[in-house]
Amino acid sequence: MNYDTVSFENRIKENIKSYTVKSLFTIDYLMEFFSTIAEEFGVEILLTDRYGEKVLEIGDFSGFSPDVINAPGIDLQICGYTVGYWYVRYNKVAGEKLANAEKLLDAAFSLLTRLGTETYMGREAVSYMERMDKKSEKERYQGGCNMKEDVLTGVCSKAYIESRMNVLDRSEVVPVAVALININDWKFVYDKFGVEKSDSLIQLVASIVMNEARAEYIIGRIEGDVFLVLIPMAEENEAEEYCRRVQEACLAYEGDTVLAPSVAVGFVIKTNVEEHIQDLISDAEYEMLQNKMEIKSAVGYRERLERGL
Repeated sequence: MNYDTVSFENRIKENIKSYTVKSLFTIDYLMEFFSTIAEEFGVEILLTDRYGEKVLEIGDFSGFSPDVINAPGIDLQICGYTVGYWYVRYNKVAGEKLANAEKLLDAAFSLLTRLGTETYMGREAVSYMERMDKKSEKERYQGGCNMKEDVLTGVCSKAYIESRMNVLDRSEVVPVAVALININDWKFVYDKFGVEKSDSLIQLVASIVMNEARAEYIIGRIEGDVFLVLIPMAEENEAEEYCRRVQEACLAYEGDTVLAPSVAVGFVIKTNVEEHIQDLISDAEYEMLQNKMEIKSAVGYRERLERGL
């Protein structure tokens, strides 16, 4: 997302997608609070993130694998966006005790939704005001730049890559690979270290994305931490190989950063001249999110990611 031009209302709608349960709540406090309820009523409680990774577990859920797509639990929503799911087992609780437990947990979940919303809105309001203070200076700088380029990274601006998408569509070029590359946990750097360090991470990943690309690739930054890559006349397996090289280059990077670079990737291929590239981006995003789930659930991911902290 371009934080300098988006309205605060739209920022609130979009930025929540970068937040996690752990970034909104202090898990130790939640554990203490819900452990008391669990002990009093004899219930078991599990909280996962939006991808099904266990965040808080009270009781034995060792044999339970959350399926957040086909059988999600109770939504934990912040500003209309699901950041996690609750799962509750009442075991042998019955009668009036069961009714009281259900009532208390419903109230607790509702309270946490309100608290999480207040936390999110407060952080975004502060960040938005800081950004607006710098907006005038940045606009003056941009005035002297080629507006085809993204000022921070040197790749295509969002407006320019969208124009290239339209040209490819009108020219009926097929196949065209449409790839999305998203920086894992960039929002963590933004919240913990501020604009300078988070921008440095974006610049680093942008350089890797460009270095691994061929000259004919069209690369743009379409959101703060998301890159779109178009590969006209893509050969068989070319997009897959390119995405693999980008991820391997991130893994191999040994420079001095606050957060080791890591990206999730997803791509689709336009094969029909009647299709529009813009309509395929959501499909590439779905593939990217699936890849992100796999990466974040991998053994050693968190340790490597935070090696510079």
